[in-house]
Parts: sequence; structure tokens; C-alpha cells
Amino acid sequence: MGKRLVPAILIALLAVFQAQLWIGRGSIPSVREMQQRLDQQLAKNAQTQLVNDQLAAEVRDLKEGLEMVEEKARSELGMVKPNEIFVQITP
Repeated sequence: MGKRLVPAILIALLAVFQAQLWIGRGSIPSVREMQQRLDQQLAKNAQTQLVNDQLAAEVRDLKEGLEMVEEKARSELGMVKPNEIFVQITP
């Protein structure tokens, strides 16, 4: 009986490890799904980083030059200088 017990225990342990590898926590399908989610998040982060870089450049321009401030005021607020005529054309 002792000669059959050790192989039976080893086979049972092998079955447990195989089950965990295929269906348990940290299984191959679970790792694949997490990898896909990670790839999606990295792509989203890259897009957000581009937006952040663009906003940082705009802030830097606003801090450094008055041309950007004037452009923003003209386009968004309708600012006009003295002796200028504001004309707005709507389609």
C-alpha cells in the first residue's frame, strides 16, 4: 500500500497544479485577459499623455508670450484693439 500512496499523492498534486494553471487564479486565460486590459490602458495613457503635453505647451506659451494671450482673447472673447472694427460672419 505504501508503494501506491506516493505516486497517487504526486498525481493528485499534479492535477491540482494543472487545474490552477488552466482555471484558477493566475491561470493562462486570466493572464491573457489582464495583458489585454494592460495594453488598452497603456494606449489610453499614451493618448492622455499627448493631450497633457499639448496643454502643457499651451500653458508654457501663455506664461511666456503675450501673443498667445491676445490670440485667445480675440478668438474666444471677441477682443478688439482701439480703432479696429469687429466683423463676425455666420454661415
